[in-house]
Amino acid sequence: MGQSQPHRTWTVAEAKARLSEILRLAEAEGPQHIGTRKSFVVVPADAWYSKQPPRKPLGQWLIENTPRGVNLEIPRDRESRRPIPFVDSQER
Repeated sequence: MGQSQPHRTWTVAEAKARLSEILRLAEAEGPQHIGTRKSFVVVPADAWYSKQPPRKPLGQWLIENTPRGVNLEIPRDRESRRPIPFVDSQER
């Protein structure tokens, strides 16, 4: 890779017209910057995901994040007190 070139910022119009080149350069040379006022960076997916913390399975997350010490009142009866919409009252 020799000398590192100064990082270039692509305009949005250039990025639209030359997307495949930007994707190839992101893989070969590193992140590609797009935009001026709002900046965006294109990086290969493996580089992005290697920086992200691993996701926990939902079950493990729920167990770890369940509120502790909260007294929830659970109703004893299963009969709902609110009306069920779209049901004819004679069908009950």
